[in-house]
Amino acid sequence: MVTACSVMTAVQATIARARQVLKQTFGYNDFRHSQEAIIGRLLAGEDVLALMPTGGGKSLCYQLPAILLPGVGVVVSPLIALMQDQVNALRQLGVRAACLHSALTADIQRQVEEELVGGHLDLLYVAPERLLSSRTLALLARVKLALLAIDEAHCVVQWGHDFRPEYRQLGRLQEIFPELPRIALTATADVSSREEISTQLGLQGAQVFISSFDRPNIHYAIQSSQNSREALWRFLEQNHPQDAGIVYCLSRRKVEAVAAWLSQRGRLALPYHAGLADTVRQRHHERFLREEGVVIVATIAFGMGIDKPDVRFVAHLNLPRSIEAYYQETGRAGRDGAPADAWMCFQLQDVITLRQMLAAGEGSETFKCQSRQRLEAMLGLCEMHACRRQRMLAYFDETLTAACGNCDNCRQPPETWDATEAARMALSCVYRCGQRFGVHYLVSVLRGRHDDRIIANGHHRLSTFAIGQAYSESLWKELFRQLISRAYLDVDLEAYGALRLTEQCRSLLRGEERIVLRQLEKRRKKVIKSTRSSLPLDAGQTVFFDALRELRIELAAQQGMPPYVIFHDATLLDLARKQPRDLAILATVHGIGENKLERYGRLILDRIAAVADRTMAVERDLSL
Repeated sequence: MVTACSVMTAVQATIARARQVLKQTFGYNDFRHSQEAIIGRLLAGEDVLALMPTGGGKSLCYQLPAILLPGVGVVVSPLIALMQDQVNALRQLGVRAACLHSALTADIQRQVEEELVGGHLDLLYVAPERLLSSRTLALLARVKLALLAIDEAHCVVQWGHDFRPEYRQLGRLQEIFPELPRIALTATADVSSREEISTQLGLQGAQVFISSFDRPNIHYAIQSSQNSREALWRFLEQNHPQDAGIVYCLSRRKVEAVAAWLSQRGRLALPYHAGLADTVRQRHHERFLREEGVVIVATIAFGMGIDKPDVRFVAHLNLPRSIEAYYQETGRAGRDGAPADAWMCFQLQDVITLRQMLAAGEGSETFKCQSRQRLEAMLGLCEMHACRRQRMLAYFDETLTAACGNCDNCRQPPETWDATEAARMALSCVYRCGQRFGVHYLVSVLRGRHDDRIIANGHHRLSTFAIGQAYSESLWKELFRQLISRAYLDVDLEAYGALRLTEQCRSLLRGEERIVLRQLEKRRKKVIKSTRSSLPLDAGQTVFFDALRELRIELAAQQGMPPYVIFHDATLLDLARKQPRDLAILATVHGIGENKLERYGRLILDRIAAVADRTMAVERDLSL
């Protein structure tokens, strides 16, 4: 007879074994976030939906159970590069992992299939298209399966990443493998997105784990500018003159132009978008992973699930279409937990372009309405003058009780002004000019410019002519941008950008509403420079860190792998602080499991000893 006590004892024994593997294989002393609870559910044969921040350790949630359970864990992953990185990293740890994808030769694919059928794999990574093929399903029917993990599960949501429709068909696997425990993982999903993921994948009965969405190591900064390239250059020069990072643009043309412009100014910048040849994209991706200081300029086709932990900044030169997309993209910075920046510079044209794309896109009216609401929430995040992190977390139903202290609004609170009267002047001018003219013309009327066109239209006789002379042209342009962003005005693209009043502006025109905006006349010219240092080490420790980084590069080059697959920066930082002189102390370092200890332990100790000897010799010479 099974008693509650015996069940509890079995659970405790399982978790104890999981902790043992955590240390011996992965080199970690403890679980993070909800990892232990998620792993426990999977080991008990239950389904899970897990939402964890990028860099929060999602992969471990299915990798560790797949090692412990009999059979092979099948992982659905969207990108070949991501699969290969995961497999390389696992093999460094001594885990039996492989992947099946179209870039492999026929011989290698056959070898992987033989390992799978022979029971010699703990983890197999596949793309959704391959997994759903009759050949792969027949192959899996011949082997013992441990679990099914669906990574990057936000691909299921049609307004998230609609370039992989096969993700929406993965619910079929519930019928094909009804007894198999499944886990879907993503870094971000609002309430409606979670519901759609659960419905599409048949996970309505799954235990849902939602870790904090907060990424406290990321500094958020958003600004608007008519010269976004120069603003980007100032940001890079002041904060990341040598760091690797990602610059996101909305169009392929802009990607190419910005990459070329950065290259001309001396940065190693490479373009990445779906219009490039596969070989070019692959080459640029590999250079980003393997070389130091590479900047990738890309559309959102780049970066999903990317494992590179030392991306120090993510910059946006266009407005993302939702807070969800913004969080997902900025989350690719600082995966190692060290300080990183999420910086954005957007323009009025971004708002117009995205609204036009939504209006012209496919989908039901309900879908379009949801998309517009997401865009409006994103605009609200951009225009606010309080803590940005509080607003962003609130979007995901998480409360941050105090201001974060690590966004631009917290670091340098913007001055605000009551723009109600100026806004009413602007709206009135739009109305009296017949809602037929764009921003430049309307500003000319408000400023009282006597040009031929205004006189020919008779608008120099309007009551709104010259009533705005007290404000500069740049202020008026910025005010119109914010009125458009806040949906008080709409842009008629078929009428060459003419502005039209919306229903929302009525209460403002009637004096029933007031509007407070950022101070426009005293806008900040300088980028807020982070108060952080690039490395949390003293001068002596930095010498060891640099030497160990050179060793990492050497080892990576010998094996043809990205350096971070050998060791993360977090491991090098711990080594630089502890400076171990024997294997026992080395085994306590973060990220050093048994396999890496055996494989690299002596090399690390020799390099540390050599640095220590050089340091002592220099100190002796200085004392003479």
